Amino acid sequence: MTPENLLHLLQTTQKCTFGCPIIDRSVGGGVACSSLTEIVAESGCGKTQLCLQLSLCAQLPLSNGGLNASSLYIHTEFPFPFRRLQQLSQAFSSSYPQFSNPSDHIFVEPVHSAHQLFDIMPKIESSLENRNSQLPIRLIVIDSIAALFRSDFNNTPSDLKRRSSLFFKISGKLKLLAKKYSLAVVLTNQVVDLMGSSDGLNALRIGNLKFLCSSERRVCPALGLAWANCVNSRLFLSRNEEVVGEGEGMMNGSELVQRRRTRRWLHVVFAPHLPKSSCEYVINREGVVGVESQ
Repeated sequence: MTPENLLHLLQTTQKCTFGCPIIDRSVGGGVACSSLTEIVAESGCGKTQLCLQLSLCAQLPLSNGGLNASSLYIHTEFPFPFRRLQQLSQAFSSSYPQFSNPSDHIFVEPVHSAHQLFDIMPKIESSLENRNSQLPIRLIVIDSIAALFRSDFNNTPSDLKRRSSLFFKISGKLKLLAKKYSLAVVLTNQVVDLMGSSDGLNALRIGNLKFLCSSERRVCPALGLAWANCVNSRLFLSRNEEVVGEGEGMMNGSELVQRRRTRRWLHVVFAPHLPKSSCEYVINREGVVGVESQ
């Protein structure tokens, strides 16, 4: 297979819509099937809400950008946001009345450790083989992968070696399942503060961006370089506070109170089928919605 043929195959792979044309446009139509996509962000950027929205949109017919499928949502950070899922589900039903109870097709599975995740892989494959249901599972979300590994391993050479080995075992199995069943697999990851220079190996310079910045801090994805080689695509969500003016007649001591707003951005860090791209988005009651650039 030539590089041109491989690129064409990646570009024509089936995608699952995020439910927003602006976000979809930034990521080439949605989350690609048959591969692993990672969403990296600090807390408060909306990565879990984006995954919940994606899980609902997977049920849409192919003509609407969905997978006509159910989702398996593996959550590792507790409690699971059932209330927010219900809100998004109601908004989804308002847009698509044919889905009266869309949350019924999101199967939630709690996992407490990386070893438990690896041990339930046969159970997951058994669920995938059940194609008799009306909406078979074709989306797997793991939210988040970092929580599993941070609690199970110490920062010692022997533990880091065991951790990397488990990285490759889990990601290898997920890639096999993704290809075998044409799944979209999405994993969320956390960030850590980047200390020191932004150049060199310690900064994990991988992909389109020289460095990652969120909340006016330089950050890098958790789990390091070994994990970065386990995923096919990486998306980065960032947030920053912006001063939009001063409060009229409002005083805090001797200074006027500044009015601020939070702006959030989605960036493509790396993907074999995507160019450098980004878009702004907002989070409201109905979900995560892209903002047209001015």
